[in-house]
Amino acid sequence: MIRAGAGPGDTVIRVVLADDQPLIRAGFRVLLEMAGDISVVGEAGDGGEAVELCRALRPDVALLDVRMPSVDGIQATRRIGADPGLDGVRVVILTNYALDEYVFAALRAGASGFLVKDIEPADLLRSVRVAAGGEALLSPSVTRRLIEEYVATPPRPVPGPGLERLTGREREVLALVATGMSNEEIASHLTISHATAKTHVSRILGKLGARDRAQLVVQAYESGLVVPGRR
Repeated sequence: MIRAGAGPGDTVIRVVLADDQPLIRAGFRVLLEMAGDISVVGEAGDGGEAVELCRALRPDVALLDVRMPSVDGIQATRRIGADPGLDGVRVVILTNYALDEYVFAALRAGASGFLVKDIEPADLLRSVRVAAGGEALLSPSVTRRLIEEYVATPPRPVPGPGLERLTGREREVLALVATGMSNEEIASHLTISHATAKTHVSRILGKLGARDRAQLVVQAYESGLVVPGRR
């Protein structure tokens, strides 16, 4: 089932919502649209339909349930990430558990982060705004737990494309991003300006071809630049 809404000229954050449970979709829709600056422009019952909606509507954010019939959230995320026309769509995965076994796979596939379905309404709205602004939904504590749970014993590290092009300072910044630090925290830690920290992160994103900070976290650990459990 696909339901599309909203028309041209929207000035709010446009969201596509995908979950195979109608009641959950309805609940999220009500919470999101109460904010006033967020509009659910389309709903889908599985990942394949969600991808179609993203191609048709070009939303700012796609909220995808990780487990759906036919095409799940991870497969849908890969399809969205592989479509150049959807570069501006930020994918956020909805899961029942903070450390769902599929969460890291979703981040690797290109998701900007994840939300637990019992999230507080205020946090849900904030998270959608954060994702729409291009940031990653990964707090330092959750990042460490996630990485150590699912990447503590990864296959032999393989340097990612472009990693060799990073300067020493950029590698240092990337390692801090991988701990979940914000630009402000990185600036304070390295005793540099916020603008300089932001510039470093932007350059790293460009050199590594990453969509956002979530993918930087993945690349930092998979390349072996940062070792799980080592502070």
